[in-house]
Amino acid sequence: MIDQMIETARKVLRVEAEAILALCDRINGDFSRAVEMVLACQGRVVITGMGKSGLICQKIAATMASTGTPALFLHPAEGIHGDLGMLMKGDVVIAVSNSGETEELTRILPVIKRMGLPLVAMTGNPSSTLARAGDVFLDISVAEEACPLGLAPTASTSATLAMGDALAVALLDQRGFSEDDFALFHPGGALGKRLLLRVEDLMHSGDDVPLVLPQTLLKEALFEITSKKLGITGVADATGGLVGVFTDGDLRRCMESGVEILDLPIEELMTRQPKRILRHNLAAKALQIMEQFSITSLFVFETEESDHPVGIVHLHDLLRAGVV
Repeated sequence: MIDQMIETARKVLRVEAEAILALCDRINGDFSRAVEMVLACQGRVVITGMGKSGLICQKIAATMASTGTPALFLHPAEGIHGDLGMLMKGDVVIAVSNSGETEELTRILPVIKRMGLPLVAMTGNPSSTLARAGDVFLDISVAEEACPLGLAPTASTSATLAMGDALAVALLDQRGFSEDDFALFHPGGALGKRLLLRVEDLMHSGDDVPLVLPQTLLKEALFEITSKKLGITGVADATGGLVGVFTDGDLRRCMESGVEILDLPIEELMTRQPKRILRHNLAAKALQIMEQFSITSLFVFETEESDHPVGIVHLHDLLRAGVV
């Protein structure tokens, strides 16, 4: 029984994977024209479909909207009862139906055509009403459904979703949509924090930055480390330029050597050329550097050329802000 369940699940995945891979050969001039049609759109992309296709349409609309292409979902059944009023001049319509003959969808096609709106038809039936009505036809047909009865939309909805993602990402690429643009549309949750928070939003500055002079004895530098509660002190020369750092980890390693160190100047014990980050960098980049070099603090600078720190950011600051 268990073996049969496992084999059934694997077959479903194989069938759906093959259906998606088959789309690769259909990314052609029609696909390019669909992308160009949307890029030229002066309004919104209105995506419409019924049933399971409608659910996939909602996801495609959400993906486009979050990646720089204004999009919304129109329920065709609601459309024939008044919601067609959301259509406006300048819109582009993407209509989705595996059969291409979904009644609610075919009933709104005349209105779309009468308004002169460009229509992208996504269907598995090239001879269908929807395919013939489209200005561009995208073939989403599948060899078989993963459902053993051949009835429940499975491979066909997976193929439709994949084609929608291909459209959304191609549009993203053509628009030059950046990480900062993406962050603008995703301000909430951990993703938003990783994309929006910058080092300057979290860093300690002013008197909270631990700094000592190179000639400071280690026993005196320990007071700076302890009082600032960051487990580190920077070592700055007479002009304020950072020349090194000393951490509580360095202290443990020095003490394990058995050498009397408390009366040594910090410049003899410090780590030179410490890792750094710029204040306008994303906080997520600070986390990446910390993970890469197994450190917990970074001194912050205004520019690449500057050697005068304007702050310091600690791993705990990133944790509290939810960047991790």
